[in-house]
Amino acid sequence: GASGTSLLALLATRTAPERRAAAATITWMMMIAGIVVTSIVTGFLLEPYSHPRLIAVTAATGAVAFIIACLAVRGVERKPALPDPAPRPAAASFRDSLADVWQDRQARLFTVFVFLSMLAYSTQDLILEPFAGLVFGWTPGETTRLAGVQHGGVFLGMVLTGVAGSLLSKRYPGALRAFTVGGCIASALALACLTFAAAHPEIWPLRANVFALGFANGVFAVAAIGSMMALAGAAGPERTGMRMGLWGAAQAIAFGLGGLVGTASVDIARWLSGQIAFSYGLVFAAEAFVFLIAAALAARIAVTRIEPASRPTETIAHATPAE
Repeated sequence: GASGTSLLALLATRTAPERRAAAATITWMMMIAGIVVTSIVTGFLLEPYSHPRLIAVTAATGAVAFIIACLAVRGVERKPALPDPAPRPAAASFRDSLADVWQDRQARLFTVFVFLSMLAYSTQDLILEPFAGLVFGWTPGETTRLAGVQHGGVFLGMVLTGVAGSLLSKRYPGALRAFTVGGCIASALALACLTFAAAHPEIWPLRANVFALGFANGVFAVAAIGSMMALAGAAGPERTGMRMGLWGAAQAIAFGLGGLVGTASVDIARWLSGQIAFSYGLVFAAEAFVFLIAAALAARIAVTRIEPASRPTETIAHATPAE
C-alpha cells in the first residue's frame, strides 16, 4: 500500500506526458498478470488441501515475491551523473500543496471517483472465494483458481481497452470517459448477476459471471488510469507528485477499507439474517450501487487527449459543457 502510491508518483514524474497512460497501464497489467499466474499456480499446488500445505505454498509465494521486488527496485532512482545547476524555487509546504490541488474542482471530483470505484472494486476481493466455497460448494483449490479467472478477465479488458483507447482517443477526446463510465456500469451489472447467483447457485455459471466482472473491472480501470495521468500532468510538473499522491492515497485507502467492509458486512448480514447466500447477495448488490454512483461521477469528468511532450501546455483538464 505504501509503495504503490510512490510508484504512481514516480511514473508521473519520470515519464513523458504522451507516455504516462501507457506506462501506468503496463504497470497495472503486470500486477494483474502476477495475480493471475499466482492464483492459478497456487490453486493447483493446494490440492489436495491441508493446513501444512497451505502454509508451505503461502511461504514459498511470499519468498518469490520478495525476490522479484528486490530485483525490480535495483537502480530505479539512481542519482543523476551531474548535479542540476539550475536554481530551484522554494518548495511549498505539504498543506499548501494539498490545498492547491483540492481547490481544483476536477481534481477533487476525480478523487471521490477513485475512492468510490476502488471501494466497489475491492469489496468483493476477500468474499468472492468464500462465496464460491460456501454457496457453490467449491474446494479451496477451486476457489483460489477462481481469482485467476477473474483477473484473467481484468487483463483482457485492460488490453482491449488500451488498444481501443489508443486508436480512438485522437479522433474522439471523450473516449476515455466513455470507457470509464461503461466499465463501471458493466461492473454493476456483473455484480447484480452475482446477487442472482446467490439465490440460484444450482443453475448459475459462476466462472463466466466472474470473468465478466473482471473484464468490466479491467475496462474501467485502464480508462481511469489514462484519465488519472492526463489530469496529473494538467497543472504542470511541479504539481504532478501531489496529485498522484492524493489519488494514490484515495485508491490505497479504498482498497484496504473495501476488504474490511466486505467481510464485516457479510458477517453482520449473516448474523442478522442467518442466511449465507442472502448475506453475500446483499453485499454484491451494495457494490453494484456504489459502481453506479462512480459511473455518474465519471460522466462529469472530461480529460482531453495527452499531447506530445513538445506541446505540454495543451494537456488540460476541464469541466464538461453542462457544468
